[in-house]
Amino acid sequence: MEQRIALVTGANRGIGYATVKELLKKGYKVILTARNEAAGKKAQSELQKYGDVYFHTLDVTNAKSTNELKDFVEQEFGRLDMLINNAGINYDTWHTAENADLEEVQATLNTNLIGAWRMAQAFIPMMKQQKYGRIVNVSSGAGAFAEMGGNTPGYSVSKAALNALTIKLASDVKSNNILVNSVCPGWVRTDMGGIAAPRSPKKGAETIIWAAELPNNGHSGKFLRDMKEIAW
Repeated sequence: MEQRIALVTGANRGIGYATVKELLKKGYKVILTARNEAAGKKAQSELQKYGDVYFHTLDVTNAKSTNELKDFVEQEFGRLDMLINNAGINYDTWHTAENADLEEVQATLNTNLIGAWRMAQAFIPMMKQQKYGRIVNVSSGAGAFAEMGGNTPGYSVSKAALNALTIKLASDVKSNNILVNSVCPGWVRTDMGGIAAPRSPKKGAETIIWAAELPNNGHSGKFLRDMKEIAW
């Protein structure tokens, strides 16, 4: 079978970087994306020893940037098998819902929700054409109604909305052998998670990769953590 092609957004560090590394070790061709070209190329250089890694700049909040990436994928590979929407920002611990800076909240939504939505719209047609695709939206327990409290309102609302998008997309594409799931990686030691977090980036990447490799009869439209379905 031809090598699968995976694309990971926000992959120059943290969970995204770990996801790219583990996918490469499994033999996939991986497109690593990042907003910052220098940071992205540095990550690509570090990861080349693990396999076929490609880099392309991407700002998920910018339609032109997303279309340029789509054109690159079409021209270079002709298809995309796995889309991992990892890019995310702004764990806004300094906010409450009543005092949140709504312009900052809008910026969070633009990346964490609309950015993932834009990427899905860009690449689902390619997946439909080949009758295969896996989309993994990297979410958070902060976006689960079952776990949600009053803190980090912008981030939490953006991830709750991302979970809703997962359900909508999964329903739309269910007849095309495209599976769409949200994954909570847990509390991970990243710039956002902090050094006190109990999980390594590699551990955080495990269920993301598991969801990207689900068989044709696997989960879709679900919220997953530690390779199990969890409550929305």
